[in-house]
Amino acid sequence: MDVDQDEHAAFARVYSANYPLVLRYCYRRIGDMESARELAQETFFVAWRRHRDAPESVLPWLYGIARRVLADHWRARRVRPVTVPMAESVDVVDDGGFAAVTLAQDLRRAFAGLSESDREVLRLVTWEELDLSAAAQVLGCSRTAVAVRVFRARRRLARLLDNPPAVPAQRVSATVREGV
Repeated sequence: MDVDQDEHAAFARVYSANYPLVLRYCYRRIGDMESARELAQETFFVAWRRHRDAPESVLPWLYGIARRVLADHWRARRVRPVTVPMAESVDVVDDGGFAAVTLAQDLRRAFAGLSESDREVLRLVTWEELDLSAAAQVLGCSRTAVAVRVFRARRRLARLLDNPPAVPAQRVSATVREGV
């Protein structure tokens, strides 16, 4: 492969600017920093092989690669995706109030009641702060499809918050470990 210095320099800039974001993306889904580092490195390895196909907006493209790398990882290990607890991923103001704790627990339960597809689309637009077009690029679908998925996922989440499902005790404890 004939790669010139400009391509190396351009990719190095992409790597420097986006590695922390891709690492965070992987960590939030795998829950183990060492594994997240390995998966982020694999993501950039794939990105380097395909760097000539990179679009102008590179971060959603990298998230799409990371998503497929994670899927391969889960398939190989035959494990369910895990995410870090909400408290580790969301800035929470500690006012000492019981209401905030109750809301966080209710949100975790409701989020756990969603399908993985609903959880992932909500993670992309909230945790990763992607707009609909970028989320569509990650998921490999149209912007309109993502808009509908986000709308429906939010509606299902609101419904679950209003009427929490009866969650067995072992599922709740797993949800607390996995987080939102």
